[in-house]
Amino acid sequence: MTGSEFVPLSLVPMLIGICVAVACALPGNFLLLRRQALIGDAISHVVLPGIVVAFLVTGLVASVPMLLGAAGAALVAVAAIEAIRRLGKIEPGAAMGVVFTTMFAGGVLLLEMSDTSSVHLDVEHALYGNLESLIWLDATGWSSLWDPQALAYLPVELPRMVAALVVVALFIAVFWRPLKISTFDEGFARTMGLRTGPLGLALVVVAAVAAVAAFDAVGSIIVIAMFICPPAAARLMTNRLETQIAWSVLFATLAAVIGYVLAGYGPLWLGAQDSVSAAGMIATVSGVLVAGAALVGPARK
Repeated sequence: MTGSEFVPLSLVPMLIGICVAVACALPGNFLLLRRQALIGDAISHVVLPGIVVAFLVTGLVASVPMLLGAAGAALVAVAAIEAIRRLGKIEPGAAMGVVFTTMFAGGVLLLEMSDTSSVHLDVEHALYGNLESLIWLDATGWSSLWDPQALAYLPVELPRMVAALVVVALFIAVFWRPLKISTFDEGFARTMGLRTGPLGLALVVVAAVAAVAAFDAVGSIIVIAMFICPPAAARLMTNRLETQIAWSVLFATLAAVIGYVLAGYGPLWLGAQDSVSAAGMIATVSGVLVAGAALVGPARK
């Protein structure tokens, strides 16, 4: 594939996939170590009713209303999980299961009952996203990367995901020490005067920001996989948090790149005529990476 084909057709979707994978993997490391990995799963499910409600209220499939609706739904879910866990005195996994299955089912019902036939908003879009369609029509080749006129017509999902990645990375960099201490020894963190409750909530909110920003572009499948698979594979490679973060970024990037390439060209290499879902293939590759790390990772025991 030449630059005149790769840049407009594949570069932007691949970069968006990488940004989504890394933005979800970074907070996923801390959620995994805190035994809260399924919060990412919950968030990626519960944003659906928020998006549908935002559309029903505004009548628009626009970035700002969708993001506000999804963010509101994510925060409601986090509060509901915590309330059920405390008031019902049940374990967090059960509380998450109740909340995110109920809200996702409600979102699907709203979607099926509402009139969304004239817009690109349906159950398939919510699950798989539209990564393959995020092409850069105004690009003519590598020179377009320095062309202000071409850059003005980049798909809006790319700068949105870059911004989300920057927010996530800055949060982790600024609160690195409190996050590290409270993740491994919450009692010791409290004796040091750290407010572990608000810090944990802030971590979940940051994870929600990444999930909400990614939802429209890639759907829930990649989001769920990236919150868990790259951190899990990285955990099998090392016992040091700093090294685990680096491994998770590497695994997330590899999953996005290899998955996108295999989705587009894998079936052709096998003699088929049609490509497959990029989101599904990226999630599949991330699972294969976890399996590989489980087999060869030095910290697997």
